[in-house]
This record gives sequence, structure tokens and C-alpha cells, in this order.
Amino acid sequence: MQRLITCILILDFVSATLCLSSNGENQVNYFNVMDYGAHGDGTSDDSNAISNAWQGVCGEQGPATLLIPSSKIFLVKRLNLSGPCKTPNVGIKFEGKIVAPSMNEWVGDSLSWIQIFYVNGLTIDADGGSIDGYGSTWWQKCRSCTRPTSLRFHSCNGLTVKNLSMSNSPGAHISVNGCDGAFFSQININSPRDSPNTDGFDIAVSKNIAIEDSTLATGDDCIAINGGCSYINATRLVCQGGHGISIGSLGKNKSYETVEEVHVRNCSFIGTTNGARIKTWPGGSGYARKITYEEIILEDVQNSIIIDQYYGIKTPNEVEDAVKVSEVTYSGFNGTSASDKAINLNCSPSGCFNITLDQIYIVSSKSTKVYAFCKNIVNGTIGHTVPKVSCA
Repeated sequence: MQRLITCILILDFVSATLCLSSNGENQVNYFNVMDYGAHGDGTSDDSNAISNAWQGVCGEQGPATLLIPSSKIFLVKRLNLSGPCKTPNVGIKFEGKIVAPSMNEWVGDSLSWIQIFYVNGLTIDADGGSIDGYGSTWWQKCRSCTRPTSLRFHSCNGLTVKNLSMSNSPGAHISVNGCDGAFFSQININSPRDSPNTDGFDIAVSKNIAIEDSTLATGDDCIAINGGCSYINATRLVCQGGHGISIGSLGKNKSYETVEEVHVRNCSFIGTTNGARIKTWPGGSGYARKITYEEIILEDVQNSIIIDQYYGIKTPNEVEDAVKVSEVTYSGFNGTSASDKAINLNCSPSGCFNITLDQIYIVSSKSTKVYAFCKNIVNGTIGHTVPKVSCA
């Protein structure tokens, strides 16, 4: 009997020890920026406090999360959160509000405001959190100069960002550069339609990027997919007031650039300058291929479907060299055009290859007749389209 009781006690001790060990391994350590001297009053500069808290997160061996608490406003003048981090499970719990300084208080170069680089496996959960770039002064006084991107991710693999609200960026809102594997969901961007160059997303030299279930109201491209990108998916998005979802521009200054495997599905464009756009500069080289736009809703869109291989020049000339556009499919478009030219396929003399249009129904928002323009399409496949597309 004594031996039985001893065995039970030993088993209980081992079991408890194992449980404690398991819980310890999975326990997330939170680094609250308020514990590092942040004020959260919207007027004191909290940049250093957030940076110091981040150093604690990044140096932790186990799961660690930077906490930006709710009901606080954090003034951040410039912020660089760098890796690599010791922990493979790093997070930012973003519940408060971050605001930018005025243009007059800006210090240093104006390329980016908040930059996160070389951090793999990062998850940003911004449930309730927001970023306001206070861009109106920049737009008024500095329209032609370099204005900072609000949030830049560079070389961050396995990235997840969700539930983030952003507004009034001086320049682009989110930049994704040199990243492999990034998932964005429930991103709400809200900037005026006349705010210059305020792209929602600028993506370059990245692959396996997904943007889903988001609303992007901007003054420029909702999403700009630039050179070096592949396997980009945009799904269930609403684009308002900007320039649509664009491939490019590609080939500027006779450069070689490539984009492939871009898939835009179940998206709506409301009052945008463009819907589905591919834009390349004359004289460039490379390719844009394996691109689909499908199940698209249009409401008062200027250029619903456009391939522009004469981008950036006022008087197009017949330059043979161009980025090769091929294997592009447009299907399931429904809605209204704000211009008479609803479809504009303006390819260079070297041609666009294997372009497919089917199940397209676009009518005028002004009760006028709309038409399609088609130039230098090679091996096109034209199904049921309104307006009629003739690429003979």
C-alpha cells in the first residue's frame, strides 16, 4: 500500500512538471510599451519607448509580443523595428492609435515612417488599432517631392497582418518589398481620392502575397504590383476612388522587369480611374504573364479594363521593344463605365499574346454608348462581351 501511494505521488509530480513545462514553452511574454516609458498622450514622442520595448521582444527566446495598448495615442516620429529576432514567434498586438508628426517636425529622409525589416514569422494583430499619417500638409506643400510610406515591410517572410486601419498616409500606405509569404486580411485604408500617390499597397520583388477581405480607399493604386513579383492574390477587396489594381508600371528607363501569377478575384471597383490595369513603359523588356481578373464588379469606373503599353508618354510612337504581356484572362466583369471607352487594349507593335475576354458586361453610367479599343492582340480569345471586342 505504501509503495502504491509513493508511485501515485511520483506520477502526480511528473505529470505536474510536464504540464508546467508545456505551459512555459507556449506562454507568450508581452512587452507593454507603457512599461518602457511611453506616454500615450498623442503629443510626447514615444518612438524610443516603442523601440526599446521591441528590443525586448526581439531578444526573447520564447514567444514574445509587443503590446501597444488601447485607449492611448502614440506620437511616433520615425520608427525602425529590425530583426532578425531570436524568437520564431514574434507578434505585435496593436490596440491603440499611432499618429505621425507634422511635416515641419519630420527628421531625416522621407522614404518611410514606420519600417519593419528582417523579421520572419511576424504576426500583427491590430484589432482596434489604427495608424494616421497626417498627410494633408504633405499633399498641399510637397506634392512633387518624396513623401514617406507609412508602413514598410522589407525582407519579412511568413508575415501576417490583420484588422489594421490606416488613413492619410503622406505617400503609399503599405510597402511590401523582398518578402516571401505575407497574408493581409481585414485591412481598412481610408485616404481622399485626390491625395497624391497614396497607394494602398506597393508590392515589389516579393512572392506568395495574399490580400483579402479589405477596403482600400486611396488617391492612387489600390494595389500596385511591381517588378520581381509572383504569386500575388487579391481576393474580396473593395477599391474606392483610386486607380484600381495595377500590374506595373514595368520597364521604365528601358529596364528588364517581370511579373507573373497574379490573380484578382471577387473584387469591386467604385468610382476608380481604372479597374483592371496593366501598364508598361515603351522600350522596356521582360514579361507580365499568367494574370487573371475574374468576378469583378464595376461602378462608375473610367477604364474598366486597360492594357497600356505606352505608359508615361504623351505622344505614343511605334517602339518595338516592350515588356511582353501574355496569358491574361478577364472574365466575369459586370457594371458601369464612366467613359465611353470601357475596354482599352493598347499593345505595342510587338503585341500582347493569348489575351482572353469572356462574360464581360459593361454599360455606360451616363446612358451613352460604350465601346472597346483593341490594338496588336495576337492569338486573342474573345467570348461573350458587352461592348463587343474586335481584335482582328
